[in-house]
Amino acid sequence: QVQLVESGGGLVQAGGSLRLSCTASGTIFSSNTMGWYRQAPGKQRELVATIASTSNTNYVDAVKGRFTISRENAKNTVHLQMNSLKPEDTAVYYCNLKFRVSMMEYWGKGTLVTVSS
Repeated sequence: QVQLVESGGGLVQAGGSLRLSCTASGTIFSSNTMGWYRQAPGKQRELVATIASTSNTNYVDAVKGRFTISRENAKNTVHLQMNSLKPEDTAVYYCNLKFRVSMMEYWGKGTLVTVSS
């Protein structure tokens, strides 16, 4: 079984920065995509950013230019550097791992990011 553990969430004022981290443990096949999703109160979960083992990245338009996703393959760790945070970024952020061959998907328990105005 794969386990994902997130860290780095917290309370920050608008314009500030936070860095989220997620480490996967268990049997991790190297061909995979890791990413971050978020869910605000009353809204559906949405993709924020993903990064493949090839380092190809994908971002939702709302965070382009502000957020940067990166990974450390040897540590099975993904990071999300969030700059210029806005109140609308407030959400629970979930780490995601998807194996590209089996298409199996795993989720972390989430970390809360609150941006005050």
